[in-house]
Amino acid sequence: MSAQPPDGAPNPDSFASVFDVYEVRQRDDAVLYFGDPVTDRQTLMEAVWPAFRESGYDVRLARRTGETVLVAEPHETGEDGVPWTNVALFVATLASTLYVGATWYYVDPFSPEIVRALPFTLAVMGVIGTHELGHYVLSRYHDVDATLPYFIPFPSLFGTMGAVIRMRGQIPDRDALFDIGVAGPIAGLVAAVAVSAVGLWLPPVTVPPAIVDSPSAVEVRFAYPPLLQAVATAVGEPLSYSDPSKSINPVVMGGWIGMFITFLNLIPVGQLDGGHVLRALVGERAERVAPLVPTALFALAGYQWLVADAGDAAGIWVLWGVLTTVVSFAGTAQPVDDAAVDRRRVAVGVLTFVLGALCFMPVPIQIAG
Repeated sequence: MSAQPPDGAPNPDSFASVFDVYEVRQRDDAVLYFGDPVTDRQTLMEAVWPAFRESGYDVRLARRTGETVLVAEPHETGEDGVPWTNVALFVATLASTLYVGATWYYVDPFSPEIVRALPFTLAVMGVIGTHELGHYVLSRYHDVDATLPYFIPFPSLFGTMGAVIRMRGQIPDRDALFDIGVAGPIAGLVAAVAVSAVGLWLPPVTVPPAIVDSPSAVEVRFAYPPLLQAVATAVGEPLSYSDPSKSINPVVMGGWIGMFITFLNLIPVGQLDGGHVLRALVGERAERVAPLVPTALFALAGYQWLVADAGDAAGIWVLWGVLTTVVSFAGTAQPVDDAAVDRRRVAVGVLTFVLGALCFMPVPIQIAG
């Protein structure tokens, strides 16, 4: 038991005005300062953060065995060595999107023709990866510890459930929270628009006659969000064909996925991108929105089921109603410095939510047949 920290760690006297330390312990690389807060949590963290960061530590306030403790851990950014888990998931997602992409091109996934699905794979993973790299780059810019993207392989219509990064460090202020939160949707949308335009310029895919003429064929119908419709109008290409033997190039669906993921991520609750952006814009008032989001999604599901007779869409919104309920209980991010963001960020935030709304589809997918 000691009242003095190891060499290099902040001296308790430097923050005695906000936290009265009576014991210091070291466990592995972490330094634990046991004491009594002299002020509220926000003021305390704003006061101690600079001293710990200058000494090369991240710090957080916690409870250990009924005592209040400042937990200081060495500040790290980036990966130590080869991120094999990220690499393995990337390769697995590459394989799953290639396999699923083969069905979009009506080729045998177990034949050399599977290479025809490469444009679909590059479109899907490129849009998703750009979104996550937007978060990663801004995390590094603000010196917040974050992982590289983890892709999620899944045998769905698109071969993946997206990708995530994990932020392991605290957010220093609302500017950083905003920049990190908004970077993913903006980067992903730029990629989605570009991929959509390229896909619309590419020639349509020919649907085999056996599928066109089959009375038992199952048809998956996709709605197109206003933003994708605007891209199609701008490039002068159709999103559908009257000839049932023609289908839009699957690369377009890479853009569709990017837009739909952007809308879902911008739902303003909890640790979703929209929750981060809203928390940065309005501060703790964002928590008042949290209960309203699941309610709105469940109401949308009820409308689709009872009024619009769109059971497939109802299931999607019920799922997201449950997810946002869980996310809302986890709470929002708590930046160390809670000072308001500037007007420029407010304008960018409003624009981002508007762009997200242009990606909304009440009935994204319907299955007929």
